[in-house]
Parts: sequence; C-alpha cells; structure tokens
Amino acid sequence: MHQSGLAGLSGLCRVTDHLYLSNGRAANDSSQVIRCNITCIVNVTETKSRCPLHRGVEYIHIPLPDSPASALGEHFDDVSDKIQLTAELGGRTLVHCNAGVSRSASLCMAYLMKHRGESLRAAHSWVRSCRPVVRPNNGFWKQLIRYEMELRGCASVRMICTSMGEVPDIYEEEARSMMPLR
Repeated sequence: MHQSGLAGLSGLCRVTDHLYLSNGRAANDSSQVIRCNITCIVNVTETKSRCPLHRGVEYIHIPLPDSPASALGEHFDDVSDKIQLTAELGGRTLVHCNAGVSRSASLCMAYLMKHRGESLRAAHSWVRSCRPVVRPNNGFWKQLIRYEMELRGCASVRMICTSMGEVPDIYEEEARSMMPLR
C-alpha cells in the first residue's frame, strides 16, 4: 500500500496507517479518497475546493498561501491533535495543499514530532520517504524548528547561510551527498 516514486506523486501517499499526504488533484479524486478510507480531509490552500465534498468525510479548511510569511505554525497543534483523534476513533486523515510539497508536508512533520516523538530531522526523512518531492519553504522550516524546540527543548535541524541563501542544514547535506567524489 506504501506508494513511492512517480506513482506516489499523483496519488495519496501513506505517511502512517492513518495519515495520508497529497496534492489537491488527488484529494479531489473520490475514488482515491474512498479506496484509502479517508474520514477527514485537511485542505491547506487559499481557496476551498469547488468540487463537491466527499460524503461522510469531515472537511477542515486552513486558508493559507504557500509563503514563508504564512503563520502555518499556529496550526501545528490543532492539526496534529485532530489527526491523532481521528486515528483513535478508527479514521484516516488526508492532509493536502496544492502540490503536496510545502504546507501539507510541514503539517505531517509537525504531527510526527508531536504524536510519534520524532525529531524534526527524522520526521522530514519519514515524510520524504513517502513523498520524495516534499520541500517546505524556509519560513515553514523556521516554524518547524521553533516547534521542535517547544516540544523537545532542542533542535535537530538548523538554518544555515549558503551561496543560495538561508536553508536548513538538511539540504546542504543532501547537496554534498550528491556531489561526485574526486
């Protein structure tokens, strides 16, 4: 059931048994929502879906743009707790934004930190293994780092200055690992 590679990019990517991540198109595909037994959808886009909502599915809309200035961190606790409550009631949550890359991925990472006890670094690795295109914007990284500090008292990721500007150290390590050996 775990999807990876190109097949996972167009569908619902399973993060845990009760948490899925996708882009907006997949979230509006009733056949995928039904097949994955989704009972709650968290839509983190500026506009509500124009498509008819899926029958019997709870729908939560968080109207935020994918901008480093957006206060996504204000929603980390509420969304994480909702995902956990839905799971405890036997349901499954789908979190989506337009592309399934930044906003929704950040919320899934926050959930893994709060309710699965993962470090931010491990949460990023986990979500990225399910959906390889995941790449939160720098503003969301900063908010996730602050959130990890609140939850754990320390940060596993730090922002660093590079020739490409300020980035999480995870990306610098990825870039180094891709450089050819001399």
